[in-house]
Amino acid sequence: MRDRLFLVKFGGSLITDKTKPYTPRLDVIKRLIMEIKDAVSEGVKLILGHGGGSFPHVSATKYQTHKGFINENSVYGMAVVHNDAMKLNKIIMDELLNAGIKAFPIQPSSIAIAENSRIKEMYIKPLKILLKYGVIPVVYGDVGVDLKKGCCIMSTEEILRYLALKLKDEYDLFIVMCEVVDGVYTEDPLKRPDAEFIEEISSKNIDEVKKYLSSSHGIDVTGGMLHKVNILFELAKEGINSIIINGLVENNLKNVLTGKPVRGTIIKY
Repeated sequence: MRDRLFLVKFGGSLITDKTKPYTPRLDVIKRLIMEIKDAVSEGVKLILGHGGGSFPHVSATKYQTHKGFINENSVYGMAVVHNDAMKLNKIIMDELLNAGIKAFPIQPSSIAIAENSRIKEMYIKPLKILLKYGVIPVVYGDVGVDLKKGCCIMSTEEILRYLALKLKDEYDLFIVMCEVVDGVYTEDPLKRPDAEFIEEISSKNIDEVKKYLSSSHGIDVTGGMLHKVNILFELAKEGINSIIINGLVENNLKNVLTGKPVRGTIIKY
């Protein structure tokens, strides 16, 4: 029987204030990490990923990094975006280590190559070994080398997609996306309080759901909720189910990781 492995993502809007450049939400980060600590103490295994929020998204928008090497400032911009991504990762790592959690950062830009923003290759052997030793690998949205465009944004979802496909034969995988809303809605619930909650996305309603979705609240160069759902549904076709939950609700993350029911949008095939 294969071990259960969770791929957990902290959304950028959840762990930073995306309306204020370089502003972490330390209270949220600390609480989420304590929930992970509680779950790990019960034997839960996971890989943690986090978005960039108001750190790299600001510079990525300024330099149009998602478009690649488009002008004389693009290479410098790529370096700035990467540095900004690392700043937030350092904050996350500091809090993980302060909580006594065995975690280790994995820098996506150093191990992955993309083509048109889609990861083609990633050297994940160190990550697999860390898992065997009970260490939590920590990946994050980053900029990276792109064979077609020179550089691209490697979203956390894209990184987790690649990892999931490479690990699905070794582990029983489940993906947990922690956001600032309860899941997927017919409209942005932060702007339209009357938006309808969608409890489950499957082959029965995926086309209808895609029509509802638009980009997320605040600045986001990775495509917002539609990007998330597209990748998660692609993984659902491979037998890897997921849930999108509200990370602002205390104990939601812990409850999902320990098998308790939580309000959220389930994505399956």
